[in-house]
Amino acid sequence: MNAQFTFIDWLMLIMPTVALLVIGWKVQRHMKAVSDFMSGGRVAGRYLLTTADGAAGLGLISVVALFEQWYKSGFAIGFWSAVSIPIGMVMGLVGFVTYRFRETRAMTLAQFFEMRYSKPVRIVAGVLVYLSGLINYAIFPAVTGRFFMYYCNLPLSYNFLGIPGFALSTYGTIMAISLIVALTIVMLGGQVTTMVTDCVQFIYCYFIYTVIFIAIFVFFNMDQFQTAMLSRPPGESFVDPFDTAKLTDFNVLYVILGILMGLYLRQAWQGNQGFYTAAKNAHEQKMAGVLGTWRNGFIMLAFSLLAVAAYTFMNHPDFSVQAKAVTDELAARINFDNPTTTETIRTQMLVPVALRHILPIGITGLFCAGMLFLAVSTDCTYLHSWGTIFVQDVILPNKKKPFSSPRRQILILRLSILFVAVFAWFFSMFFSQTTYILMFFQLTGAVMFSWAGALILGGLYWKKGTTEAAMVTMVVGAALAIAGFLAQQYWPDAIYPWLSTNAPGFLAWFKSSLEGLGDALPIAEWHVTSDRFPISGQEVAFLTSFSSLIVYVVVSLVTYKEPFNMDRMLHRGQYRHQEAAEIVNTGTIPQWQRTFLGIDEQYTRGDRLMAWSVFTWSMLTFALFLFAAGYNLLIGHWSPQGWFDWWKWNSVYLAALVGAITTVWFTWGGLRDLKALFKSLNALERNVLDDGRVIGHISADDVAKVEQVEHRTIAEAHQTEQGKKEEGE
Repeated sequence: MNAQFTFIDWLMLIMPTVALLVIGWKVQRHMKAVSDFMSGGRVAGRYLLTTADGAAGLGLISVVALFEQWYKSGFAIGFWSAVSIPIGMVMGLVGFVTYRFRETRAMTLAQFFEMRYSKPVRIVAGVLVYLSGLINYAIFPAVTGRFFMYYCNLPLSYNFLGIPGFALSTYGTIMAISLIVALTIVMLGGQVTTMVTDCVQFIYCYFIYTVIFIAIFVFFNMDQFQTAMLSRPPGESFVDPFDTAKLTDFNVLYVILGILMGLYLRQAWQGNQGFYTAAKNAHEQKMAGVLGTWRNGFIMLAFSLLAVAAYTFMNHPDFSVQAKAVTDELAARINFDNPTTTETIRTQMLVPVALRHILPIGITGLFCAGMLFLAVSTDCTYLHSWGTIFVQDVILPNKKKPFSSPRRQILILRLSILFVAVFAWFFSMFFSQTTYILMFFQLTGAVMFSWAGALILGGLYWKKGTTEAAMVTMVVGAALAIAGFLAQQYWPDAIYPWLSTNAPGFLAWFKSSLEGLGDALPIAEWHVTSDRFPISGQEVAFLTSFSSLIVYVVVSLVTYKEPFNMDRMLHRGQYRHQEAAEIVNTGTIPQWQRTFLGIDEQYTRGDRLMAWSVFTWSMLTFALFLFAAGYNLLIGHWSPQGWFDWWKWNSVYLAALVGAITTVWFTWGGLRDLKALFKSLNALERNVLDDGRVIGHISADDVAKVEQVEHRTIAEAHQTEQGKKEEGE
């Protein structure tokens, strides 16, 4: 076991990082238009999309958040998430939201809102999405910097170039280096270089985490895992989902609300928006989502086992001496951090520090490289998303004329991306985090989550959704979400003390009412105390989202006048775009397969096999869940040993078998699609009008087609409509 970061470990970290930058530099020449920078030219294949999006979605901050959750609450709570398997399976197989959104050919969510609603809706949505994403992303560099400081055991500061008295922050330097690597990649070629490097990183991570999986079982055995995991007090079981009553932060209510929010917020989060629009057509976009069921392979399994290894290392008597060294190191380092974040940082950094003491030389560096890749892939994707959203959805729709050239528009996009990186660095340097990472995500994301689901679902599937409803929903949802966020942030230091002094009667009523409601809902734990707001970030997000959906439906019904032309927006029928195949119902496919498996005339034999494999695997997994839950509820409760065996066979051994298959499968598929991407980009005919502008609910590059179909002049009709609105105002 290795407690220090060695020269070999540094080589394992630096060499693949340099290789990644070289790849980004080589790929940039394929980016030639705004649509390339924004959506990778819309020519990506399914394996490229699913692997690259997997790397972007599973960032370093997500892994640290999962370490934090698993170390505190184990895996018992996650057992209940299997309730959502049938729903998630059907949504993936039919391409719920994913398919229709790709059919619009919009490059951003807010561009779709202008096509479906109006330009003011696009601008307001663009501002809200941008601010929500900007603040949400702004703690990413902080977690990255702190992780590498603690994991690599680096000092708090260093003398730059050895100059005495010229000390620089190690924390700030690490954040800057990570952001510079990501900036270099994303600014070179936008979504093109981001997709390619993310795919390469994900494939390399397959190798890294396969090695780590093997290493874990070299240094630990199942008996040690069992002893540590079963030593938890009653109500805090790591493996028994019926013994989690005392887990108040990541509890059953957290899981249930997560399932409901997943239904409502399908594709609402825009942190990886470039991947929603990059497939060669809507069918390929849907199939990339279907492949996501199999994507993670050894990676997620290795992460979960690393958390178990760290917990075992810190709590098993066989490692008591080494565990004390970790505790002492944390205690020595933690005193230098802001006192208000001491406990949060201790929880976040315990697993990374323990892993450095666990992993051997070489593998310590491999894991570090894997985490850097996850950080860079997410940084690239988020920098691209938030930087481009500001230009495309705030600046562009406010311009009376388009940018003078695609080259100038891309320059402005790059400058906006640079601003996001600089803002994130400064924010991370000075912001004090006071809540769990996952809860922070929910709080800041609620500013967008609260209303986005209603506008997306109503816009794609309901002809009666109106512009007025969209605008009112955004205002109400954002206001409620901001109120919830402020309550979470300022409850202990400002709100609770003020209420105690100035409104004790209201505080008493609030306490009794909320705790009474919590008692009526056994899965809720609402206790009003002075140290934190009683409603969690997940619960705030759900309440604001539910309220926003009601507002959208009611206002739409009140203001509805005529149905929206969905075929035109989705490029169906006479509006069909050349990228999409014409679907003719042959009557040979059973209706239930169309409804639940999403199979239609576009499906090849391989597509059908993939759909059936996802259906079979999902139903098998759900059946195992029903068996375990039903047996314990109706026949007899398994012992802690029984639940540990369930976790061992179901979550480790079976997952390892699937991981071995998918690692080979997705490596081959990703490399194949990379080759096809370059070939498609070289042959692609770009349209200079495909720059994100919308004219009269129609994308600028579609105007000629619509004019031909509808025998009218779109530009003139749009100008007349705008003139009437200005006269009315």
